[in-house]
Order: sequence, then structure tokens, then C-alpha cells
Amino acid sequence: MAKVVDARGLSCPQPVILARQAMEEGQFPIEVLVDTVTSRENVRRAAERAGLKVQVEAVGDEFKLTLTR
Repeated sequence: MAKVVDARGLSCPQPVILARQAMEEGQFPIEVLVDTVTSRENVRRAAERAGLKVQVEAVGDEFKLTLTR
């Protein structure tokens, strides 16, 4: 079961901080929910820098990023 990080409505850098905390916990996959393109790109870059695979899915006006090892 995926760990869900709901970062919708938060401004950067908060979504990245929450995603990093989830990555440090090591429970994968992680689904990060964001509602802005800026947050999507910042979380994606942080996850890729950490060596994770990132799948981005548009859900209406929001985005779901699935982070896996």
C-alpha cells in the first residue's frame, strides 16, 4: 500500500519537505499529491536527485507523483 503525502494547497518548499520526510521513512511507493506545476516540478527534481523513479499523472487540475526505488 502506497504512503500518501497530501501537499495540495501548500506553497513551496513545503511539498518538497513533506516528500523528503516520506522518502527518509523508506516506505515505498510514495504518492505525492500537489496542485501546482511548480510544486510538481520541485518534488519531481528532489525525488530524481535522491535516485528515485517518478511517474507523474494529471488528475483534473492536480497532479499525483508516484515515487518508487
